[in-house]
Amino acid sequence: MALFRTAEIIKASKLPPEGVRLSRMIDAVYFLPIAYLGVFATFHMHFDLLAGDWDFWIDWKDRQFWVTVTPIVEVMYPGAIMYYFWTFYRQPFGATLSITGLLVGKWITIVFAWYWWANFPANFVMPASMVSSALILDATLLLTRSWMLTAIFGVWAFAMMFNPTQYAIFGYSHQPVVIDGQLMSLADYMGFTFVRTGTPEYIRIIEVGSLRTFGGHTVWISAFFSAFVSMLVFTIWWQIGHFVGQSFFWVKGKRGVMSRMNDTMIVGTDEFAQRHGTPDGIAPGARVAARTAATTIS
Repeated sequence: MALFRTAEIIKASKLPPEGVRLSRMIDAVYFLPIAYLGVFATFHMHFDLLAGDWDFWIDWKDRQFWVTVTPIVEVMYPGAIMYYFWTFYRQPFGATLSITGLLVGKWITIVFAWYWWANFPANFVMPASMVSSALILDATLLLTRSWMLTAIFGVWAFAMMFNPTQYAIFGYSHQPVVIDGQLMSLADYMGFTFVRTGTPEYIRIIEVGSLRTFGGHTVWISAFFSAFVSMLVFTIWWQIGHFVGQSFFWVKGKRGVMSRMNDTMIVGTDEFAQRHGTPDGIAPGARVAARTAATTIS
């Protein structure tokens, strides 16, 4: 079966060639500029309101709050988008679509607003990339075919992989440097060089905070906490997607009883129809068999 069964739908609709071209044009207009641009625009605004500064300035990328907040916020939208694509189309790319859309929106802002307009260096305002975590999340849904197992194992890996994947990008900023007799990180030095209205003074406080009692493993304690909270957040947003984008229709069973079927694919399958019946109460296989028998008798 093809992914979206588009050819079967067009064939069944008996559209003329002009109608087929119009249908393709509507798909291109909806899925490319409206759906994708709408995802990254709203996700970008949502992310900046909840975790903007932690994932924006390089001297805000500490070992506690950045590792904790960013995965929790970034798993919200993918939960709802994954519900839509998986339930209706059986397509396991909702998380990757959301995260890449977020990166597109953030880099547009970085290039045009902060680099070109405000003259900040690009590496000073570079965002984190969670594309690898999104691929793991989508792959877990594809292999398990269960949103609950995805919430347990996929989201856990989504959050735990955040710090290792970012280290290759931002590890250089943790190098110690001595400036005027003061020991600081390279990120701190960049932050003092580019003065802003709000500087992360709290980071200097948490670096000597209570998490040091866990053997100094600040990052992994924060990552474990973020993973467990992300599981809960993903489940909530999956249910939000279920509430907002629910699909259902009424079918007549073999005994003539009408029942409501929820969370069905927009493009139904023959297996579902044979198991539950169709709106007229006759499964496709039974209809073909009856038609064949009538032709044979006649």
